[in-house]
Amino acid sequence: MFNQEQLNAIDTIIKSHLIDSGVENVIYIDLAGNSITQHDNGNSTLDYMAFAALAAGNFAAVDAMAKLIGESEFSLLFHKGEKSSIHFSKVTEDTILITMFPKTISLGIVRLKVAKVVTEINEICSA
Repeated sequence: MFNQEQLNAIDTIIKSHLIDSGVENVIYIDLAGNSITQHDNGNSTLDYMAFAALAAGNFAAVDAMAKLIGESEFSLLFHKGEKSSIHFSKVTEDTILITMFPKTISLGIVRLKVAKVVTEINEICSA
């Protein structure tokens, strides 16, 4: 799916645009729930394998709901908690970027930064 050069470039983009901006965790997964890469701010105890599997299931369930109401897909999902929130964004037909961030960072900022990361990942994949 990805060669080492592409993975290194994706890691750099995630770190510079998201982790360095205060995001707590980022997981880039395929639709089967396999982690392609993951990053955190150094304070995480997240079980990435379990989270990736659950996130893929969540995304698949929402995708099925979209089709039931006549939408081709919902390419973006968001869950807000008391302390943290989770933003899901479809990157390619087969991959999802999951961003976890504290309440001190606005959803708008995360959406802007994720959009830039998604664009850059797609450029890497098409090169």
